[in-house]
Amino acid sequence: MITQMEQVESRVADALALAKSLGADGAEVAMSRQQGLSVSTRLGDVETVEFTNDGALGITVYQQGRKGSASTADLSENALKQAVQAAVNIAKYTSVDDCSGLADKALLAMNPQDLDLHHEKILSTDDAIAIAKECEDTALAYDKRITNSDGATLACFEGFKVYGNSHGQLVGYPSSRHSLSCVMIATEDDDMQRDYAYTVNRDFNLLTAPQQVGKEASQEALSRLHAQKLKTGKVPVMFRADIANTFFGHFIAAISGGNLYRKSSFLLDALGQPIFPDFLNIQERPHLKKALASSAFDSEGVATIDRDIIKTGALETYLLTSYSARKLGMTTTGHAGGIHNWQVSANGGDFKQMLKTLGTGLLVTELMGQGVNIVNGDYSRGAAGFWVENGELAYPVSEVTIAGNLADMFKNLVAVGSDYDLKGSIKTGSIILDEMQVAGN
Repeated sequence: MITQMEQVESRVADALALAKSLGADGAEVAMSRQQGLSVSTRLGDVETVEFTNDGALGITVYQQGRKGSASTADLSENALKQAVQAAVNIAKYTSVDDCSGLADKALLAMNPQDLDLHHEKILSTDDAIAIAKECEDTALAYDKRITNSDGATLACFEGFKVYGNSHGQLVGYPSSRHSLSCVMIATEDDDMQRDYAYTVNRDFNLLTAPQQVGKEASQEALSRLHAQKLKTGKVPVMFRADIANTFFGHFIAAISGGNLYRKSSFLLDALGQPIFPDFLNIQERPHLKKALASSAFDSEGVATIDRDIIKTGALETYLLTSYSARKLGMTTTGHAGGIHNWQVSANGGDFKQMLKTLGTGLLVTELMGQGVNIVNGDYSRGAAGFWVENGELAYPVSEVTIAGNLADMFKNLVAVGSDYDLKGSIKTGSIILDEMQVAGN
């Protein structure tokens, strides 16, 4: 993998030199390559075996405020020349945009640190199939009400990213990602329910054991049997940790530069303003070793740094690329390509303590639909989960809709749990909102 990355670095340098020779004022070249194995089993049979080995080189050139882009999966000298020439030709016909161009040189990561993101795992196809089968077999044997399966999937991928530009930056890093998932179906009387469990990590050896993933998938499916509907009304709502990240995902969209300069966010001019209750802090930590969303630089080569996103409830920063920052008269925050390891502060204790804080209300464990309007903050989504009474799970709930406005939902946050979900880019526990409109019967 390292040898391949070095070869690609050489081709990136060649592409940059070609762009300069063809008259480009500036240029940037990026390439990501991924290879790996994915296998799926269902009811003891092998469903799929997929080998992946792909990647493409993309080049963007800038000429007097004009921009042109092209890509190629062929890294031969002739193909590279054609791609660079195509980008230069395209730039001749695009409109002048004073905000386009490379990131400022002073902000670039010229010597990025190693974040220990690459942990290769060499698995034979037979070994991979055996792991997936073990996961699914455990799930099927867990309870006689587990009557069917949508299968188990094991995926092991490794790859690298290389980025270079005409400021003299040429950087890259290898990475890996391994995951195991299982989807089970439970049946009792005339009711049938489906649910899943999964584990993901940079390091294969840190994945949850296959038997445990299978067991959790069956438990999740079984817990949904004989779900009831709710009466329409306003009730306290708790989002389980693995669902809470979507809550903060909408916040990310609202403070992202693209929505802000287009004036299509309900959080316009919110910098420095209280968004959440003052107990809440959100920190970004891009340089955590092995973490899924770690990166020493963003997709424009800008160095990532530790940041306070929310401090005692107030918004400390927007999330900006070079382009959106120029549109807003600000400086990029190194968020081209997304966020980097958000950590949400907790004040509510573990899952059981959070249920006691909720008291009587709705625990949401699944969300459906995309009824979220970032322009005005209106929120309406289908949901399923559990009705909670006196801090205890009472019965499963399905076919309900929860609604509110994100600005109010942010302010009405009551507690954040310490039951952290670590499977994504946002490290958050369960969250409790003071109340939401729930529509059922």
